[in-house]
Order: sequence, then structure tokens, then C-alpha cells
Amino acid sequence: MERRKNGKSSSSYVMWEEEYTAPILTLEVLSHSYGDEYEKKLDIYRKLGVKYYVIYNPQFWRRDGHMPFEVYKLVDGDYQLQIGEPWWMPEIGLGIGRCVLPSDRFRREVLSWFDERGQRYLTGEEKADLEKYRADTEKYRADFESQKAKSEKQRADAAQKQVELLLTKLRSLGISED
Repeated sequence: MERRKNGKSSSSYVMWEEEYTAPILTLEVLSHSYGDEYEKKLDIYRKLGVKYYVIYNPQFWRRDGHMPFEVYKLVDGDYQLQIGEPWWMPEIGLGIGRCVLPSDRFRREVLSWFDERGQRYLTGEEKADLEKYRADTEKYRADFESQKAKSEKQRADAAQKQVELLLTKLRSLGISED
């Protein structure tokens, strides 16, 4: 289904525009102002039939008496808090969890997507860096192989010259090359 309106991205998920299909995943990132995420919203999403309700509360979880990252799964009409991280969601083929990106010099925690084995998917920047590294490595290997081939040719040419010099010397002494 088209996710754009008037050439712009939709800023919200409106069920009547989605044929009354509930989203599989809802993610709440909590801020300093509490918004009943653990009570009212949990009940609203349960009634709508949202399969996974994820609450990420990295700063205020102690205030709210919860964990900084909670995944609730709808089971038989009620939400059950799931244990483990990253949490794999087979319905969408993704896992979600917290991590610190290796490139972040401030060591900030972020949410990230994971594969079924728990391996974090790379960010766009990390993919670009990896591709550059692979290209640089391939160029280095190609340059090395080219240099190695040149050295082999120079060695073969030098050996051929030595053979020719030796044959010339033998001929000058009257010795047949056969």
C-alpha cells in the first residue's frame, strides 16, 4: 500500500487508511514527559491487536519503575513482557535491541535492528566504510599481484640475459651450445 500522501511521507499510521490492519510493531521512545506508555497506551495497542509493543526508555526507566528496554508480545489477547535482547520477531524477520555503535566516540546507546542470529545490521555509514575497506583491500591485492608479476618478469628477463651472456662466452671460447 502507498505510504506517501501528496508526495510526502506519512507522519502517522492511520488504521482506516490501512484497511483496518493493525501494525505488527509499535515503538515508543520515552521522553522526559511521561505519557502513560505503560498503562493506557499498552491497553490501547492491546485492543488494536498490535503484535509487538516496544518501549525504549534509556533515561527515565528508574523513574517509571521499568527496564530501559521492554518488548511486550501480544499472546492470547494480553501483552506478555519478553525476556532477552535483541528480541527476534519472526513475523517481520527482524530483531530489535540496544547497542553502542563502534564508531560513536561518545559511546551512546542506540536501538538497532538485528538478524535472526543476533548480528546487528550495519548502518548506512558502516556499510559505506566496509565497502571502501573492501575496495581498498582489493586495490591493494591487485597492486600487489601486479608488482609480483613485474618482479617475476624482471627475474625471468635477468635469468635470460645471464643465459645469453653465458652462451656468448661459450661461443667465444669455441664451445658449441649443444
